[in-house]
Amino acid sequence: MRSVTLVLANGVKFHGKMFGFERPVAGEVVFNTAMMGYPESLTDPSYAGQLMVLTFPLVGNYGVPASTYDSHGIPNFMESNKIHASAIIVSDYSEEYSHWNATESLADWLKREEVPGITGIDTRELTKVLRENGVMMGKILLDDEPTNIPEAVYEGFNFVDQVSCKEIIRYNEGAGKKVVLVDCGVKANIIRCLVNRGVEVVRVPWNYDYTHMEFDGLFLGNGPGDPDICEATVEIIRKQMQMSRKPICGICMGNQLLAKAGGASIYKLKYGHRSHNQPVRMAGTDKCYITSQNHGYAVDASTLDKEWKELFVNLNDGSNEGIIHQSNPWFSSQFHPEACSGPVDTQFMFDLFVDKLTT
Repeated sequence: MRSVTLVLANGVKFHGKMFGFERPVAGEVVFNTAMMGYPESLTDPSYAGQLMVLTFPLVGNYGVPASTYDSHGIPNFMESNKIHASAIIVSDYSEEYSHWNATESLADWLKREEVPGITGIDTRELTKVLRENGVMMGKILLDDEPTNIPEAVYEGFNFVDQVSCKEIIRYNEGAGKKVVLVDCGVKANIIRCLVNRGVEVVRVPWNYDYTHMEFDGLFLGNGPGDPDICEATVEIIRKQMQMSRKPICGICMGNQLLAKAGGASIYKLKYGHRSHNQPVRMAGTDKCYITSQNHGYAVDASTLDKEWKELFVNLNDGSNEGIIHQSNPWFSSQFHPEACSGPVDTQFMFDLFVDKLTT
């Protein structure tokens, strides 16, 4: 393994070894505290442009599943058709793997997808740095190629346009109610959760004006980067809200875009929520859920219009985890109710949305 150095924007350095594809890379360094799910996380488009640090020490021991698709053309085991994270950073990479569903090692997959991985990093110490200072830009440099230094690009870059579909894609065509799904970088399991509930899904690009189309409900998917860049998406949502009371549901970035369309503002979290164990409470109740999350921005609940209220609140830091309109069937969650991988007890959000299509 070649020696590499992770250099953070504040000058702190971590030394390790390269596995996967061997090349220098730069991006925003973020951490995920989940104990499993690296195939799902790496293929989640929300990680585009980011160097993903996994705090769980042993990674790669269950390999990587096959890149297969179901009858609807949805990936069976991944969240998209490629790796979107710019790199993966781990403490201890397991070169041997064992799992009934594995077809290759993590290193072989990374090489095929041309994505670097580094091991031998003290990821707990690295996470402490990121928690204290906030997420920051970083570079992974090959020690024997000191002059080949990449430039880090994240703030102000439109990653949503990079990961969104470029044309309309239809799933479960001819089924019951029709749902327009705005693809800002949507995870495969969101599509699956809708299809499994018997609706037709019309997946459109992030800046597509769907307001002229015939449909029964609008679904706003997750995506990477700064939601303030998606002003075109917000304007179309606002236009739809002015035209119709049709049900609207959003997840992750979809929560932020719906809030912006309703007049609220967004801010960047210090180090984001990326894990399977974020506790949220349903506002006005004693119901608490353990949720899967992956986001670096949040809705400023104090800027919500009087027609809106919070639906969920994060019990760790009090940040917003969902909103709901006081009279119209419009609601969203900041967490991922489709939870792949992760807890599944909030999938009722899809049931609520589908129920609204028929009322």
